[in-house]
Amino acid sequence: MEPIAGERFEVDWGHFGWLDYSGDQRKLYAFALVDAHSRMLYIEFTHSQSFETFARCHIHAFTALGGVAREVVYDNLATAVAEHDGRLVRFLPRFLAFAREYSFFPRACNPASGWEKGKVERAIGYLRQNFWPLREFTDLHDVNRQARQWLVEIANQREHRETRQRPIDRFQAEALRPLPVIPYDYRDTVEALVHKDLRIQFDANRYCVPHRYVGRRLTVKADAGSVAIYNRGEEVVTYARSYRRGQTFGADRFERVLAEERPAARRSQAQQRLLDSLDGLCSHAVVEAYLRGMADTDRSLGRQLSELLELMRQYGPEAVAKAIQKASDARAFGAGYVANILREQQTPRRPQPPLQLRDPHLNALVTDPISLLEYDTFILEAGKESDDASRTETPATEPQGDDAKPGDDDR
Repeated sequence: MEPIAGERFEVDWGHFGWLDYSGDQRKLYAFALVDAHSRMLYIEFTHSQSFETFARCHIHAFTALGGVAREVVYDNLATAVAEHDGRLVRFLPRFLAFAREYSFFPRACNPASGWEKGKVERAIGYLRQNFWPLREFTDLHDVNRQARQWLVEIANQREHRETRQRPIDRFQAEALRPLPVIPYDYRDTVEALVHKDLRIQFDANRYCVPHRYVGRRLTVKADAGSVAIYNRGEEVVTYARSYRRGQTFGADRFERVLAEERPAARRSQAQQRLLDSLDGLCSHAVVEAYLRGMADTDRSLGRQLSELLELMRQYGPEAVAKAIQKASDARAFGAGYVANILREQQTPRRPQPPLQLRDPHLNALVTDPISLLEYDTFILEAGKESDDASRTETPATEPQGDDAKPGDDDR
């Protein structure tokens, strides 16, 4: 049975073991779609057979081939067929909605009648024999990259044994139906609660969001490459998709923001005014380091900030910035040190003129520099001698009682 160009696609899944992600194993499936007329093949590997993944693979295949056939044939896939009784088939409502959006008629094979879609069955067998053996893969992106290369260089370039033509030559993209201008969104979608630790649980991993969303339910949308989190249709943050388990993403980023916004970490109004006034004149790092140094002293930080702002009003921001830089270099922390530097800068000391004597000859005299160490030595030695003398002297005592000599009273 050879359909005409643009008449029929055949779709099926194949199971290909699993991929290992540092000890975390994920099952690996291959989505296969074949153009029944040309045997043009599309392959995409996934870790899921969910309806959303199923729909995305269709969209990727339709985009790669440039359109969609009039009908697409399936076996009794759980993601497409709800019930099959004889020749009566009931498709899932959301699958019918997908088929309506992309303008094709779904067909389901009879149970246990795989030959009714034999072209895709043989394509999966060809994939197992020609592509899969003797290859190594690091992750899902790598296996799909190698599969795309195999399709372009081998599978769609070979001469098919039934048609005696290469699929790339026999394929007629102009015979396919056009695709919607705007593709429909079929990403995996769940509602998730933001816990107090800023984390959302999704696919055995944790993803962090800003702390303002704690306690809310956000929408998580994921495909094979990314995980995007939305709040009422507005994107909050996007992460690369990870197939490992038990991983946490974004903690360093959002926990640091939370720590900076806690009340204990906020700058006071006076600190912020000081930083804003010195912006562009002195780096924030220098000013903050100087404020921390002042906080380590035993003086009131609030009072010192008030004094610095007053100095700003008196001398101007540029002068205060230079003074703070100079005081920081000298590790002199305090508004008083800054004030002293500003006063020195504003009123520099003038050298005193030499004393002029009336006699010009005396003014011309040059004296040798005198060291005061000799005078210090002289004073210290004189004081030591006086102390020794006072300690060796014995005070005179008056005779008392019978020991008094005659005539003493007359003296």
